[in-house]
Amino acid sequence: MIPDRKAPLDPVRTAILVIDTQNGIFNAQAEATRPYFYRSARDVAIPNIVRLLAAGRAAGAEIVYTVIASLTRDGRDRSLDYKQTGFHFAPGSPETHVIAELAPGPDDMVLPKTSSSLFNSTNFEYLVRNIGLDTIVVTGFLTDQCIDHTVRDGADRGFRMVCPVDACTTDTPERHAHALSAFKGYCRQASTDELLRELAAPRRRSDG
Repeated sequence: MIPDRKAPLDPVRTAILVIDTQNGIFNAQAEATRPYFYRSARDVAIPNIVRLLAAGRAAGAEIVYTVIASLTRDGRDRSLDYKQTGFHFAPGSPETHVIAELAPGPDDMVLPKTSSSLFNSTNFEYLVRNIGLDTIVVTGFLTDQCIDHTVRDGADRGFRMVCPVDACTTDTPERHAHALSAFKGYCRQASTDELLRELAAPRRRSDG
């Protein structure tokens, strides 16, 4: 039987994934150089992620973070794309830390990655399959880059992908809207409020 893409979330089968919400991306410099991104993250995406995390933890969903972070100080392990663009945060540097508003809990997983899709540079798939999860709620930065790639890759790997459209953002409203339109065929798109209602009414897990 093919699962219904629009079926309500079952928290015990769900991971809430928070992508690249780190000091190296969201910071005071971004307020000046990327004003729409900064404002939309501060006023919309981050508050909605906070709400999703609280509801997810209360309902028993798994919480997983990614941060862009090389494994080597000189970044020699980075993807070719990251090398060509000069995108590098040294391991353990302040830029790799999740922002305080979204601080991980003591038992949350934080995975360093060096590619747009975490499926390509982390063991995320291995971990969530070990836990028995099949639904991934994708939040964070940026809608038309890492969110897009992760949604598509997850769908191809057989996960039910869900994107809360107001819990992610990018550099312009046009880019955000275009990305959502481009990858809508790979996921369920919903509002944060809609997902909060589902997380507040958890269903029993059924393996049958």
